[in-house]
Parts: sequence; C-alpha cells; structure tokens
Amino acid sequence: MTVIRNVGQALLGAVLTFAGITHLTVARSEFQAQVPDWFPLDADVVVLASGVVEITLGVALLTVWRQPARGLLGAVVAAFFIVIFPGNVAQWLEHKDGFGLDTDTKRFVRLFFQPLLVVWALAVTSAISTLRRRFSG
Repeated sequence: MTVIRNVGQALLGAVLTFAGITHLTVARSEFQAQVPDWFPLDADVVVLASGVVEITLGVALLTVWRQPARGLLGAVVAAFFIVIFPGNVAQWLEHKDGFGLDTDTKRFVRLFFQPLLVVWALAVTSAISTLRRRFSG
C-alpha cells in the first residue's frame, strides 16, 4: 500500500506542477474560462496566481514524504481542489468553452471529477488519519 500511495502522490504532484506551468504559459486563456464572471478579480490575475499555487503544491507533493507534514500537505491540496470547484461550476453555468468542454453536458460531467481529485489528495497522503492524530486530544 505504501508504494501505491507514494506513486499516487508523485503522480498528483507531477499533474499539479504541469497544470500550474500551463496556467502560466500555453493554456492561460483556457483556464480563464473557468474564472466565474462574478469573481471580483481579473481573470488573468486569478489564472496566474492559481498557477503559482499549483506549481507550489505540486513541487511540495514531489518533495514532502514524512508525516505529519505529508498528511497536512494532502489536506491543503484537497482544500485547494475544493476552493477552485466553483470555477468549474461557473464554467458549466455560464456556458464557457475551455479544454474541449464545448457543451453543457461535457462541462457537467467534468464536475464529477473534482471530488475524485479531493479523494486522491487525501488518500495518497494519509491526510485524514494525520489530521485525526494531530487534532484529537
């Protein structure tokens, strides 16, 4: 199980690092489609900032392996995925194309993948058990 968690954590770290780099480079306009129209900041600023956060979290996942830091990092990564979820909902509700999501059906189906990212972050880092130990009397 440890090998699976380690590989899963490294893969998630690589995915986040790659996604963050694309936020800053080749996919900026695609990511801007996920920034809700109602959000009070410029979409490009949000994309750039979230890209930096994703790179930071990705590199952390690739380098932090000891508990409790590993579990706490997993909780932060899961929280990040939750915080950005409204952007995915807005993309669906506002009918914005991006990343080949050019129909409401595709945008709606994508919403079900975000919870999987949350579970992935929590599972591979043992975040739940780490938090329980950390915060139980």
